[in-house]
Amino acid sequence: MSKEFSFPNKGTCSKQTNFVLNDDHTIASIEVIGGCNGNLKGICQLLTGMKAEDAIARLDGTLCGFRSTSCPDQIAKNLKKALEEMN
Repeated sequence: MSKEFSFPNKGTCSKQTNFVLNDDHTIASIEVIGGCNGNLKGICQLLTGMKAEDAIARLDGTLCGFRSTSCPDQIAKNLKKALEEMN
């Protein structure tokens, strides 16, 4: 079984993160709307099949320039929200 999630991104060029998590917390699919298209497509390809917890550990706290967040950091935050909803 899997569940779809969609969360707005805050403080980044990208606007939204959409993803599907399997019951075992594996990322079945992920898409980021807006932002640096090629980079985010590449990140999404790397994350597909990865455990959400592992993705969070790698991406959490990543900054973009002088911002207090980044697109990868927003992905991590949104994955955390999804895991909280699943539990």
